[in-house]
Amino acid sequence: MIALRDKDTGNDLGTISEAQLRFLVDQLEEEYAEDRDYYINRTMLDVMQQNGADPGLVDLLSKAIGDRDGVEIEWSEV
Repeated sequence: MIALRDKDTGNDLGTISEAQLRFLVDQLEEEYAEDRDYYINRTMLDVMQQNGADPGLVDLLSKAIGDRDGVEIEWSEV
């Protein structure tokens, strides 16, 4: 399993599967090969939904964004 955290607050967001992580990595821009953080906003979330994102992943990320413009998430293996 993969743990997601809000990079700004350090709050745990929940866990995702390896397949959900692969989807995120494929969908989002990495600054370098070992990148473990991503900025996600509502527009990016909509695009991920259109590209077949798992509903559980979309829900988790939507809750993480909340009423903000976006959220910087980071992941680590559990």
